[in-house]
Amino acid sequence: MRAFGFLSFGHYGHGRGLGDPDARQMLHDAIAIAERADELGVNGAYFRVHHFARQSAAPMPLLAAIAARTQRIEVGTGVIDLRYENPLYLAEEAAALDLIADGRVALGVSRGSPEPALRGWEEFGYTGSTDPRGADIARPKFELLMRAISGEGIATADPAQFGAAGRLRLEPHSPGLRERIWWGAGSRSTAEWAGEQGVNLMSSTLLTEATGTPFDQLQAEQIDLYRQAYARAGHTGRPRVSVSRSVFPLVSERDHMYFGLRGAEAQDQIGIIDGFRSTFGKTYAAEPDVLIEQLAADAAVQAADTLMLTIPSQLGVEYNVHVLEAFAAHVAPALGWKPNTEGPVTGDEV
Repeated sequence: MRAFGFLSFGHYGHGRGLGDPDARQMLHDAIAIAERADELGVNGAYFRVHHFARQSAAPMPLLAAIAARTQRIEVGTGVIDLRYENPLYLAEEAAALDLIADGRVALGVSRGSPEPALRGWEEFGYTGSTDPRGADIARPKFELLMRAISGEGIATADPAQFGAAGRLRLEPHSPGLRERIWWGAGSRSTAEWAGEQGVNLMSSTLLTEATGTPFDQLQAEQIDLYRQAYARAGHTGRPRVSVSRSVFPLVSERDHMYFGLRGAEAQDQIGIIDGFRSTFGKTYAAEPDVLIEQLAADAAVQAADTLMLTIPSQLGVEYNVHVLEAFAAHVAPALGWKPNTEGPVTGDEV
């Protein structure tokens, strides 16, 4: 681990106070947390994207606002559900965001996780899927998105209008954005596919596999398979890898009240999601010296370059900044953390 950021699910309620922000408050809090995190040296601000739910959606306005008000922190998604997207419009938005952010975008995309709406992507106008989970429309959209982001000609020029033939690329175009696209993988096989595509890997907070192997070891195996596939496909870059964890340093009475019991009872969980028997990682909540030992022994945290801390965004700006500050001051340096003042995060050679 060389970097850490925060991952916000952006939950909100009805505006009844702390723990129940409305949508406006959630968005303003997200901007304020990111600004403060940037000042602390935190490396990334990432947001989940869901539809038909009281949590983050339509990420581009939020990320653009954060990018315009910060200097060094990476801004991104974890992840955008491609079943609900027009890939060409997403490519235009992503390029504009990357230009505003001066190349600080980490755009995570994938087929997406289960949503509250039954086949909700069809309500967005994207029909034709024969897969109950919609995977058969997500990957073709990904291929078109990558072509557009790479600057390929997408549309045929109209010589009657512009006097020239040929293919037109989308505008704006942001050079280098192609290298900052991530695929959110929830299994070993999808991680291998991401490696073959030559994109970065966001390993999920769960894996749609349950082999009896501890979550961190199963995830480390996933990362290793991804890197092998990346090299086997002939890619020569330094791909990034992130993992997500719930981590809470217990340094105050309030920390103990909120998360002390959860840390004491923490263990991996097995459950069913999207029809698959899946493994969910445990919550880490302990005094800093204990956290250092636990995270140093977490095989996937050690295999990744970036750790995303899932934050309790409903608890407001001050408490979430406290969590990030405690991790930065008491835990991250012992794990090899390099703050954002030392430059952009790089991946490992494969």
